[in-house]
Amino acid sequence: MAEGALRLDKFLWFARIAKTRTAAQAIVEKGRIRIDGRVIERTSAPVKVGAVLTFAHNDHIRVLRVDSLPLRRGPAPEAAACITDLVAQSAVDAPSLPK
Repeated sequence: MAEGALRLDKFLWFARIAKTRTAAQAIVEKGRIRIDGRVIERTSAPVKVGAVLTFAHNDHIRVLRVDSLPLRRGPAPEAAACITDLVAQSAVDAPSLPK
């Protein structure tokens, strides 16, 4: 694997997007995840800082930017610091429409 990269299944588990590594592998193997717009079907696909992950999760489309690679599956605040939710951010940045 490339220097400064982490396996996709490990990243999803470390960042607390999936509860177990097996659940993370299932998300990937179903072809429900994209990295920078490319459909990924291998759990060993590398995730690098700056990558944008897009996938369906709990009836929502999530778009996450990888800000840093976690070293372990730590507490939730530590995991949340590794990613930025771009959908939530765009909702805040979007101007309100006139009524």
